[in-house]
Amino acid sequence: MLGEYRIEGRRAADIAASVERAVGSGGLEPGQLLPPMRELAERLGVNPNTVAAAYRTLRERGVIETAGRRGSRVRSKPVTTGREYLRVEVPEGVRDLAHGNPDRALLPGLAEAFAVAGRESDLHPVQYGEDAVEPELGRVARADLDADGVPEGPVVVTSGSLDAIERVLAAHLKPGDAVAVEDPGWGSVFDLAPVLGLRTVGVGVDDEGPLPDDVRRALAGGARALIVTDRAQNPTGAAVTAARARALRSVLAEYPETLLVEDDHGHRIVDVPLHPLAGVTRHWAFVRSAAKAYGPDLRLAVLTGDAVTVDRVHGRQRLGPGWVSRLLQKAVVHLWTSGAVDVVAVSDAYGRRRDALISALEARGVVAHGRSGMNVWIPVPDETGAVARLLHAGWAVAPGARFRMSAPPGIRITVSPLGLDDMEPLADAVAAAVGPGPARRYV
Repeated sequence: MLGEYRIEGRRAADIAASVERAVGSGGLEPGQLLPPMRELAERLGVNPNTVAAAYRTLRERGVIETAGRRGSRVRSKPVTTGREYLRVEVPEGVRDLAHGNPDRALLPGLAEAFAVAGRESDLHPVQYGEDAVEPELGRVARADLDADGVPEGPVVVTSGSLDAIERVLAAHLKPGDAVAVEDPGWGSVFDLAPVLGLRTVGVGVDDEGPLPDDVRRALAGGARALIVTDRAQNPTGAAVTAARARALRSVLAEYPETLLVEDDHGHRIVDVPLHPLAGVTRHWAFVRSAAKAYGPDLRLAVLTGDAVTVDRVHGRQRLGPGWVSRLLQKAVVHLWTSGAVDVVAVSDAYGRRRDALISALEARGVVAHGRSGMNVWIPVPDETGAVARLLHAGWAVAPGARFRMSAPPGIRITVSPLGLDDMEPLADAVAAAVGPGPARRYV
């Protein structure tokens, strides 16, 4: 079960530390099953309650997870400092379609933006006690939000979408609370919630976004928050339509105390309109990231929401990092206002690739989904087998297990590295790996 690694310790703190060290060093790998509490207690010569306390500490720290009678195991993304071994190794000669990164050719150069920002900072250096939000960034962001129908609200800046989501959840929820999340959905949210002590409740997704009946069921069951990806949903490419937005707003109106968090990370790379849900519940937050359109290393997102939510986020941020670099904010302002990204051209480039792959798969009897963004989701009967066969054929794809809780198996293909001439051979490989068959739902 544990290979050569031996868990040590007589106190709960020592046992927990032993496991955490092993996870950090790679001695215990993601997904590895831990001994039953009574068995480990007998081996260590301690009371089973001591081991139970150690396992509880590890769960609270986000190192392990427990699934009832199936036991406790190391999380797929444990919260430790030594996690380099979690990276997917793509053999030489294999095309990497698993990483989820944007097409580098569609990203703008950053040198000019930072040169402009640097000159402005030299003239007006930021001092302690100044505003956390670059005034021009706040103005440009708010104008964009207004144009898309996002309700009025103050603006703060965070270090990316996940940072914003974490801060919003922490501002309103307490350990033990349940949060409704899309399933399939963003794996990072699945990993984040338990670290905050929150329980996740899966909500089914189709091409038009979260399913209203599932959302109602989750909220009726006690979920205090709902996280929705408005466009370019990861991994399915779903985008909330006008009709689905009306239906979801109707459900949320029945539960006005729900904390609504909307993630629009696909801003400026998508070719479908935004249909925001905000404005129905008492507390809400809407997040926009610069990563997909301008580069993952631009760790910046704009967050707006109701006054209480934004004030709590800003107040907690002020006591920690203080603010997101105003130099970085100035650079993003330049990128947004200079037309560095041709939104129509970028969204069309991703759209043509998605559509070409989906059409090629359809011609081979394989159902795929990808309404927006840079990913295509393919339901499969045997996820592990499909990934292995595609890797053998020269294509590395992401296993759906990273993105789902109870949803059926699938694989995610990122189209950003692909050219249109890749679609036919890739579709041949996918069809051979998964086999044609009746349409398989992914909810």
